[in-house]
Amino acid sequence: MENRKELRNWLDAFNLNHPLVIAGPCSAETEDQVVEIARQLKDSDVSVLRAGIWKPRTRPGNFEGVGALGLKWMQTAKAETGLLTTTEVANPAHVDLALEHDVDILWIGARTTVSPFIVQEIADALKGTDKTVLVKNPVNPDLSLWLGAVERLYTSDIKNLGVIHRGFSAYEKTKYRNNPEWQIAIDLQNRFPDLPLILDPSHIAGRRDIIFDLCQTALDLNYDGIMVETHHDPDKAWSDAAQQITHATLIQIMKDLKIRKEISESEDFQLKLSNLRAQIDVADNQLIELLSKRMKISDEIGKVKKAQNVSVLQTKRWNEILGNMVLEGEQHGLSEEFILRLFKAVHQESINHQEKIMKQN
Repeated sequence: MENRKELRNWLDAFNLNHPLVIAGPCSAETEDQVVEIARQLKDSDVSVLRAGIWKPRTRPGNFEGVGALGLKWMQTAKAETGLLTTTEVANPAHVDLALEHDVDILWIGARTTVSPFIVQEIADALKGTDKTVLVKNPVNPDLSLWLGAVERLYTSDIKNLGVIHRGFSAYEKTKYRNNPEWQIAIDLQNRFPDLPLILDPSHIAGRRDIIFDLCQTALDLNYDGIMVETHHDPDKAWSDAAQQITHATLIQIMKDLKIRKEISESEDFQLKLSNLRAQIDVADNQLIELLSKRMKISDEIGKVKKAQNVSVLQTKRWNEILGNMVLEGEQHGLSEEFILRLFKAVHQESINHQEKIMKQN
C-alpha cells in the first residue's frame, strides 16, 4: 500500500469547510433515543450519525448492545434527518447485517484491530465494497498492527479507507482513559499523509471535561475530523456515561475550535520559524550529548557494582531520583506525566548499560 491522493476522495466528497464530524451515542438504546439524537444533530456540523450496535465490553455483565434491531433505528434516523450512519463491526456477520441495512461507514474497533485473523475475515466479507471503512488503533501502542489492518482492507480492494485514533491502553493510570500517544498518530501521518485521520476524543478522555482540549490538539496536528460520543441525556446513558456530551456542548465545541492553517507564506513567519527550528536543533543535539554523558557515568557505576557483586537495580535510589525530578520538572513548567515517562526511559537505558557491564568477562 502506497500513499495516494485518491485515499482522500471519500472525505473530499463531503465538500466541507470544517473538519468531518461524526457524533451520536456510545450505544443505541431505544429507537426514540437514536432518532431524537439524530434530530438534535441534524442542523449542526455533524455529517455522520454514530451508534454502537454491538458493544464489546471489557468484562461480561455490562450492557453489550441491542444488536441488529438497532440498525433499523439508524435507518429510520437516516431517512428522517439525512445524516449518514456508521457503526462498529467485529466479525463477518456484523458486516453482512450492516451492509443489509445500508450503513454508510463501518469501523473496526480497537479490540478487533489487534487480531490479524479477524481483520482478514472482515476484509474478506467487505471485499470490493464501495462503503467507507475506518480502522481504530489497536488497544496496544503498535503502529505496524494498526497499518497492517488498513493494508488487509486495501488488498481486499476496499478503496475508501481511514483511521481513527482512540488512544492506547496502559497499565499505569493517567488523567486519560486511554493515553493519546500522539507520536504514533504523527508517525502514521508521515507514512500516509493522505489517509484520513479522525480523532475519537471520547475514548481517550473517558470524561467529558477534557474533550475540547483533545479536539483542539487534533486540529493543531492536522487531523481530518472528530468522532464524539453525544447523547440527549448523557448522565443516564446505558454505557460510558461519563464521556458523552450533549448536542449543545458539541455545537459549542465546534464554534470554539480554532482551525489552523497548515502553513503560511509570510516571509516574516518563515524567517521566525526557521530561526526557532535552528534553536530546537541545537537543543536536541545538546540533549543527545547529555544523555550520552549520563550513560557513560552509568557504565562506570556498573563497573563499581560488578566489582562488589552488587545488584543493578537500587529501588530506594531510583525512587529518590524520580521524586526529585518530578519536583524539579514542575519548577521548570514540565508536566509530571512527561517527567515520569522521560526518566523511566532513561532509567531503563541505564539498566541496560549496567547489565551489559555485568555480563562482560
